[in-house]
Amino acid sequence: MVCDLALGLVRRGHQVAIHCVDGSEVPGVDLITVPPPRDAAQALVMPRGRPAPQAPGVAAAIAGMFDAIRSSRPDVVSQHAFDAPAFDQARGLAALHTLHLPPLVPAVVAAAASTPAAQLATVSASMLRAWRAAGVDVGRVLRNGVEDVDVPDGAPEHLALVAGRISPEKGIEDALTAARLAGLPARVAGAVYDPAYDVDLQGAERLGELTRLELRRVMARSAVTICAVRWDEPFGLVAAEAQMAGCPVAAYDRGAVPEVVEDGVSGFLAIPDDTDSLAAAIERCLTLDRGEVRASARRRLSLDGAVDGYESALMEIASS
Repeated sequence: MVCDLALGLVRRGHQVAIHCVDGSEVPGVDLITVPPPRDAAQALVMPRGRPAPQAPGVAAAIAGMFDAIRSSRPDVVSQHAFDAPAFDQARGLAALHTLHLPPLVPAVVAAAASTPAAQLATVSASMLRAWRAAGVDVGRVLRNGVEDVDVPDGAPEHLALVAGRISPEKGIEDALTAARLAGLPARVAGAVYDPAYDVDLQGAERLGELTRLELRRVMARSAVTICAVRWDEPFGLVAAEAQMAGCPVAAYDRGAVPEVVEDGVSGFLAIPDDTDSLAAAIERCLTLDRGEVRASARRRLSLDGAVDGYESALMEIASS
């Protein structure tokens, strides 16, 4: 989403630089990089795993980024790191912090709570409620969006897709169980995110990590995408991308999923943690008009709509 947002703003005539680590590639956008910190992997937030330890290398990398940011004197900063040092380093700058995750990390909650509400955004109404319940006044919702790309025409294969990071909060086991109950073979696409997570993928076709375009093509060929999330999903980009490819989504009714899936039009929602209910949702998805699924996504989940929201918010903060 960060890359898509930057490219979207460039296409609208804005001068944009992404501050990131060496090795990043975003054609069409200026990149200002720092070396990858050695403790980056241990600093990842594991929603249903171990708490992230202190990561001094990550903090130093963020400090280096903000030194470069201050030197470049930008009109406004769109800040997406879910790290307390990023909030601290941005003090005094015209900055908009997007909270892409729930209030899981106490240090991030404390840093966000000391940030003016007008400088805070999150990605769904569900997350807005969660952050406010944690005592953080978030000023706005800026939903994610996905690019509308060409996908193959033709009838899909009688297969279910499970996509996303290989991590316990994604509910891969429930998705595979529900697919079996519904009588569909399953494919699993995604990279290992939590190395401590041991999931049994026996019986499923393993596609590994795919590029976004490759994944979208697999979605276009799949009969249904299953999102059996075990946490309050902050947004659900996989569900959005699937619908944009014309693939209906069967998902647990949890977190922001009801905001992303148009129940009965672009997919069906199931009772959380109930694989029988999820299997029924999968079967009902097979009856949906895939053209209507795609039209629903274009109407509600477009990248242009997301860029509209950010452009307006960033211009407001830059002029305040």
